[in-house]
Amino acid sequence: MDSEVKHTPLYNEHVALGGHMVSFAGWMLPTWYPTGLIAEHKATRSEAGLFDVSHMGEVEVTGPEAEKALSYLCCNDVTKLVDGKAQYSAITSERGGLIDDIIIYRFKQNHYLVCVNASNSDKDFAWFTSKNTFEAKFVNVSSKWGQIALQGPKAIAIYEDLVGKPIDISPFSFALTKFSDYEVMVARTGYTGEDGVEIFVPWQKTPHLWSSILEVGKDSGLIPCGLGARDSLRLEACLPLYGHELQDDVSAVESGIGSFVKISDREFLGRSVLKDHKENGAPRSLVAFFVEDPRIVREGTEIFSNANEKIGFVTSGTRTPTLDKPLGLAVVDSKFSKLDTEFFAEVRGKRLPCRVTKRPFYKRSN
Repeated sequence: MDSEVKHTPLYNEHVALGGHMVSFAGWMLPTWYPTGLIAEHKATRSEAGLFDVSHMGEVEVTGPEAEKALSYLCCNDVTKLVDGKAQYSAITSERGGLIDDIIIYRFKQNHYLVCVNASNSDKDFAWFTSKNTFEAKFVNVSSKWGQIALQGPKAIAIYEDLVGKPIDISPFSFALTKFSDYEVMVARTGYTGEDGVEIFVPWQKTPHLWSSILEVGKDSGLIPCGLGARDSLRLEACLPLYGHELQDDVSAVESGIGSFVKISDREFLGRSVLKDHKENGAPRSLVAFFVEDPRIVREGTEIFSNANEKIGFVTSGTRTPTLDKPLGLAVVDSKFSKLDTEFFAEVRGKRLPCRVTKRPFYKRSN
């Protein structure tokens, strides 16, 4: 095993549970457990799944101009945040492309926590510090935090059993709360298309919290889940993944997160490009599609029009357990982005017919 590969605080727990361990973004993580990816996916859709997301990075932002700094570096309008609220956003480049997508948590106007993707943790921190011309301090605090995601229709009930009281956190809000002899930060957020919580926990206490949740939830159908289910779940919900839908050379509007690009009087990196794309239309668009063939199309597959014109590429693709049919997301020339548009994905020299459908593929019932 590569000596540079890191272990989350739950590595030993994953091994003990029979997790199939792989290197992902520099971390050893389970792709699945003996239950299998399909069972883990279905459990999260019908009962609850527990995910180790301790590989995610955290950056603390403080100082009198913390809000101003984040407002300049990110495409969403952080000035709209209030204490105890979270906001999905993205770090944009001067060209309007994506450095990373993030969630910003506001404690106070001069104190924020930014959750970044594991593969981009060091890059994001370097970007923040290199672009910081404000009275703001960026500190990489990733080593302090473990993170556990409890997701699914029964997730909130399991959480309430865990803490012994009703949850008082609304969607995209968070709160600090005491569990056992330590404090955790509980956020009503997630990456599966289901309701649930993401819990930031002191690194050394993560195994205790993980075991406690599994014990409380065992009679409710809760099972541990790996990276495979996390990916198939987020794809059904059309939640973007950095390095797939989100890329440096695809603008924030083209990549499907245009609703989180807030054009106002404030200046931010990439504003002119993104303003043009929002007001005049972007050259490319993110679309969801079904494959009208039993075969799967994978990331990177080239897409062609019926006139043999190359029009885009697949960003994510598989057959997902809930829908049980091949599907995917793709970035295509915008004129081919209308619902029911047919195009063709080239797989091993053959053109498979695909049809644009509405996003997301799956939406939970309230």
